[in-house]
Amino acid sequence: MPKLKITDPKIYHLIHAEERRQKNTLGMIASENYVSLAVREANGSVLNNKYSEGYPKMRYYQGNNIIDKIEQEAINRACKLFKAEHANVQPFSGALANMASFEALLKDGDRVLSMELTQGGHLTHGSKVNFSGKRYDFYFYSVDQKSGLIDYKNVEALAKKIKPKLILAGTTSYPRKIDFCCFSRIAKSVQSYFMADIAHIAGLIIAGLHPNPAPYADIVTFTTHKTLRGPRGAVILCKKKHAQAIDRAIFPALQAGPLEHIIAAKAVCFKEANTQQFKKYQAQIVKNAKALERALKRFNFKLVTDGTDLHMLVINLAESLCVKEAFQSNQSSLTGAQAAIKLEEFGIVCNKNTVPFDQLSPMVTSGIRLGTPTLTTRGMREAQMKQIAKWIFEILVQEINQKRKDEIKKEILNLCKKFMFKD
Repeated sequence: MPKLKITDPKIYHLIHAEERRQKNTLGMIASENYVSLAVREANGSVLNNKYSEGYPKMRYYQGNNIIDKIEQEAINRACKLFKAEHANVQPFSGALANMASFEALLKDGDRVLSMELTQGGHLTHGSKVNFSGKRYDFYFYSVDQKSGLIDYKNVEALAKKIKPKLILAGTTSYPRKIDFCCFSRIAKSVQSYFMADIAHIAGLIIAGLHPNPAPYADIVTFTTHKTLRGPRGAVILCKKKHAQAIDRAIFPALQAGPLEHIIAAKAVCFKEANTQQFKKYQAQIVKNAKALERALKRFNFKLVTDGTDLHMLVINLAESLCVKEAFQSNQSSLTGAQAAIKLEEFGIVCNKNTVPFDQLSPMVTSGIRLGTPTLTTRGMREAQMKQIAKWIFEILVQEINQKRKDEIKKEILNLCKKFMFKD
């Protein structure tokens, strides 16, 4: 069989260029990670060749006896990890998992209460440019302006006022633990469904480092490619009473043939997650985030919620004393977009991010989000987080000459080579 290098040299070389980019930069995007070789093998397997519309033992096509066993194993493993009553492992993405959950429980125009998008909520949690905001009537709870923490009294007051059909707990840039028990109590008090989106924290939950929402929520959605270190895809967990509605929302309502090669890769990552090694790895992710927090604070960076409990943290550049001092003589300050671009020039890859009550648009932002999963996968520890914080300070705040710029780039590249990810 012809190899990719022969069949399509251009794409072959671009793939290898991307591989070099990943190896030679510090990936600090909190929603990214490196998968194991076993996950990659399943992802690229012959399962890609099979059409499997439907569910195990209920397929439209013949020839799915083996496929059924693989998908059922993925379902069983997901339920075991989260102590869930039912799992659907077919969603192509987190967005589709959320869409299916809404499809199963809501009618067009129903009220939903979710987190304010600029304060940590997700695009699929009610953005006006997204299907969620177009089809449903979203209201938003907020964080406390001083602490940056979710204001549960505000959540309860809004719930009693608007009587939503569904209350959604889930974030993309909130660096603290979420009280799912409290959300469940509030939802029950107003006879609402309760849904949790744990895309970012699924791995931490499996390791016992964050409360598990499965006992409390009607529906739980999560992606498999973040802290979980799986393939790009998603899963829906739910109570048995919602199982049929969820399954029908995925197929035939929203998706057709499932990606069985991805489902097999999900099954592999679930097995990897059910080990002590995985739990130690998740604990190190948090230790690294806390070490990064301490180091950044020493350089007088202002952190949203004053730190983190999880795998990520958000720097509020507009409120950081070191940034204010560096730009005090200028008309402009440093935006999140500018900071992310500047850091990438040196080999540190993160993303711009809004901060609570941000005065700038989501395309500009006053903050940046930093994550530690990928760095931890590469084997980095607290000492490396301290060094990375120093580089961030130098790059964003200090005036450095060309010689020092070249030195920092070389230092970062040397660190990447020292902690080269191995399959």
